[in-house]
Amino acid sequence: MIEVLVAVAALVVMEPVTALVHRFVMHGFGMGWHRSHHEPPRRALEANDLFPVVFSAATIVLLAIGVSASGAPSLLVPIGIGVTAYGAAYLLVHDVIIHRRLGFLRVPDALLRPWREAHNVHHLFARAPYGFLAPVVPSDLRRRAAERGVDRTGRTVSGAPA
Repeated sequence: MIEVLVAVAALVVMEPVTALVHRFVMHGFGMGWHRSHHEPPRRALEANDLFPVVFSAATIVLLAIGVSASGAPSLLVPIGIGVTAYGAAYLLVHDVIIHRRLGFLRVPDALLRPWREAHNVHHLFARAPYGFLAPVVPSDLRRRAAERGVDRTGRTVSGAPA
């Protein structure tokens, strides 16, 4: 039972950890890779896609150490499971739902609009919100985005003046 709680805790803790990594790594020294994500899409893959590869590799190492550790039961495996679950949720929400990287998959807009709108604010201003699954949008940026009325690609966004 403790393993399940640790996995759930790891999943929950990943949101603030990811927000911090997004803010200070991706918008810091990692901007060379991340910049491709803030530009209009040109290819199926972009330099920013290297981040999930690196993060996945680190999680695989964590899981491998947890599985191969001898002696007392290791909590590294449930932590790795929670981190992996977060990664899967990120892939679904960010890549499939927000950025529609699987264009053939139809996703109901009304249900997912808050995530898209929050992420649009981030792309318009390259500032907050930095979180992925529970983004907190500063009210001044939300207002500025609504006044602008378009997303980063120039498409009209919901609630924008016609």
